[in-house]
Amino acid sequence: MPLPSLFQNILRNIFPGFVVSLVALPLALGLALASGAPPIAGLISAIVGGVLVSLIGGSNVAIVGPGNGLVVVTLTAITTLGQGDMYGGYLYTLAAVVLSGLVIFALGLFRFGALSEYFPTAAVQGMLAAIGVIIMAKQLHVMLGVNDPGANAPLELLLAIPQSLARVFSGQIPTLAYVFGLSALLFLFAYPKLQWSGTKIIPAPILVVLASIGLGYLAEWNPEWIEPLQPAYLVAIPTDLAQSLAFPDFGQVSEPAFFSAVLSLTFIATVESLLSMKAVDRLDPLKRRTNVNQGLKAIGIATVVSGLLGGLNVVKVIARSSVNVNQGASHRASNFFHSIFLLAFVLFFAGQLRHIPLSVLAAILVYTGYKLCAPRVFKNMALVGWEQLIIFVVTLLITLLTNLITGIIIGVMVTLISQLRAMGRVEVFLENLFKPNTLLYEEDQEQYHLSVKAYSNFLNFIGIKQKLDTLPRNAKVIVDFSLVQFIDYTVLDQLQNYHFNFKATGGDLEIIGMDHLSSTSSHPLSTKVPTARQLKAPKYPGQPSRRQRTMRLFAKKMDWQFNEASDFKSEHFGRFQYFGIRKIEYIRNKMQGWNGQVSVALADVYFAEGAYTAEQHLQSTMVELFLPQGLPTFVLNKENLLDRVANLTGFQDIRFEMHPDFSHRFNLRGDEPEAIRQFFSAELIAFFEANKEYHLESNGKGLLIFEKERLSTISEIKQLVSFANRLAQILNSKL
Repeated sequence: MPLPSLFQNILRNIFPGFVVSLVALPLALGLALASGAPPIAGLISAIVGGVLVSLIGGSNVAIVGPGNGLVVVTLTAITTLGQGDMYGGYLYTLAAVVLSGLVIFALGLFRFGALSEYFPTAAVQGMLAAIGVIIMAKQLHVMLGVNDPGANAPLELLLAIPQSLARVFSGQIPTLAYVFGLSALLFLFAYPKLQWSGTKIIPAPILVVLASIGLGYLAEWNPEWIEPLQPAYLVAIPTDLAQSLAFPDFGQVSEPAFFSAVLSLTFIATVESLLSMKAVDRLDPLKRRTNVNQGLKAIGIATVVSGLLGGLNVVKVIARSSVNVNQGASHRASNFFHSIFLLAFVLFFAGQLRHIPLSVLAAILVYTGYKLCAPRVFKNMALVGWEQLIIFVVTLLITLLTNLITGIIIGVMVTLISQLRAMGRVEVFLENLFKPNTLLYEEDQEQYHLSVKAYSNFLNFIGIKQKLDTLPRNAKVIVDFSLVQFIDYTVLDQLQNYHFNFKATGGDLEIIGMDHLSSTSSHPLSTKVPTARQLKAPKYPGQPSRRQRTMRLFAKKMDWQFNEASDFKSEHFGRFQYFGIRKIEYIRNKMQGWNGQVSVALADVYFAEGAYTAEQHLQSTMVELFLPQGLPTFVLNKENLLDRVANLTGFQDIRFEMHPDFSHRFNLRGDEPEAIRQFFSAELIAFFEANKEYHLESNGKGLLIFEKERLSTISEIKQLVSFANRLAQILNSKL
C-alpha cells in the first residue's frame, strides 16, 4: 500500500479503535471473570490479539479478543483441570490455550478456512440478529443499573426485564446509574439525525463516555447535589497489574481431560472465528472478503502468545467488530489501535477509567445490538423471499434457545431442506454434490468466462470462489448460469460482493444466463428456481431478470420493441448456413427496430448441436439485418474463428490485394466471388478493419451477426447493436 494511503488509513482508524477499546475494556474484564480466570487474562487476550492479528493480517475491520462462545468451555476446563483449585486449573488451562493456538494455526496452514464458505447467508444473518438480541438482553439490565439480573440465558434475561424495571422504580438502583444509561441510549439514537457537522467527525460513544466521566467527577466533588455512583456501578480496573500475570503449567499435558480441553477450545474458537469473519465481511462497507486461512493463522499465533503470557483464547468477535464498523473503521489498523488504547488506559488512565459508568458502556452495546436485529433486518430478509425469512428466523430462535454453533447447524439444515424442495430433484443434487461444476477460460486479454452447470448453492459456491480468487481484480469476468437449474440467494449475494470488489479496482463482473429461471420474490438477489414447466411452483409474476430489465430500457431508448417471452416459432435467424447442422429450439429477449430501410433484430438464440448422447444445448446473442433487396451469400469471420462453419460450406477464401490487412484478419468465403468483391466496397472493408471481429454471414436476403457461442453481457449487447446499426447505415447507402 502506498505510504499516503497507509497514512490516511491510520488517521481514519484511530477514532474507531478508541471507541472499541472503551467497549472492549469492561467486556474483556467481564468475560475473564465469567470464565473463572483473573480479570487481567481478558485484557491480555485483547491486547496481544489486537496487536498480532492486525500485524499478521487476514482481516479488514474485525476486532479480536476474548469471545462469548468460549466462556463455558474455559470455565469447564478450569474447573475440571483444577479439581477444586481454580487458580491451579487456570494455569493448566493456559497450557491448553497455547496448544489450541498451535492447532488453529495448523488449520489455517492447511487451508481449513474454506469451511466458512459453507454457511448460507440467511443463516449467518439469523446468527447476527441472535447475537444482537443476546447483547441487548444482557446489557439492557446493566444499562438500567442492574448488574446482576439473576438470569443468564438470553430468554431468561428478556423475561427478567420487568423485574429490573421494578427495582428501578422502587428506588433500589442509584438514580445516576439508570439516568446515565437511558440518556446515553437516547443520545445514540438521536445523534445521527442531528445536522451538526461534528456528527461526521466525533463519534457519539466518545461524547457520552466523556460526558459521563465529567458528570461523575462533578457528582464526586458535589455529593450534596447528587449521590455519586459506588464502585460496583463503575468500570473495575486491577490496581496491581504486575502481580496479576500468570504463566501456563504443562503438568497435565498427558491427561485425557487436558486434551479434551484443547479440542474443545480449538473447536469453539475456530468455528466462532470463522462465523465472525464471514459475518463481519457482511458488515464491511467496502464489501471486502477476509483471507480466512491467513486469519486462522493470525488467531493461532496470537492465541499461543496470549496463553504464554496468561491470557485467554483469541477469537474474532462480532459485537466489537460491529461497533468498529459503525464508527467508520476501514482498515485493520483500528484493531491495532484498540489494543494500544487498552494498554495505555490500563497503564496511564486507570483512575479516570474507574469513573466510567457501566450503564453508559451498556447503552453503547444495546445500540449496537439493536442495529443487528432491528425491524428493517427482518423486512429486508422478507423482501429476499419467504424461504430466506424462515431460515433467518429459525436460526435466530435456535441460537437464542441453545448456542451459536447449534443455531448455525440447524440453519444450514433448514436451508438445505428448503433448497432440495425448490430443486424438485434430489438425485440431481446428490449426483453433482461432489462433481466440479465450474469451467473458467480466458476469452480475450483480461476477459474471462466462468461457466457453471447443474446447480449453484452455498455448498458448492467454493468452486466459483476459488476460480474468481485466481483472477486479477482489474479483469472483466462473465459468470454464466445458462446450464444451471437452481441458484440460491447466498451465491448471488456473494457474487454481488465480488462485483463491488472488481468495480472498485477497475474490473467488472457481470452475470448472464438466468433468464430461464424463475425468481422466488421481486428482490434481484432472490433464489432462482426452475420454471413452472419444470417444477410445480408458480413463477413470480412480472419479475424479469436484471439483464432483461436493462435490455428493455436499452430498447426503449432506441425506440425499439422488446419482448422477453420465449418464441418457439420465430421466422428469424434459422435461414442461415450456420444453422444448417444446428436446430434452433427457441429465441428469447427479442429486440427489434429499423435503421433506414434495414430491419434490425437482436435476440438470445437457444439451439442444439449434435444428436443423441453427443447432443449439446448452446446459446448465443445474435443480430439479424434484413435488407429489402438481395445480396451475395458469404461467410466472414476472424481468421481461425469458427473455421468448422466455413469448411462445411466448401467456400474458398476471397482475398483483396489492395487491402492486405483485411485479408490477413478475416476469412471471407462464398460461391460468388465477383459479386462478393463488388459488395465489399472500400468503405465496407474500412468499416470491418476499424471494428472488432464478429462472425458475419449472408443468406442472400439478410445478415447474421454474432460473436461467441454464449449469451452476451449488456455491454456486449450494446457493442453488438452499435456495430449492427453502423453497418446498416452503410448498407442503406448501397440500396
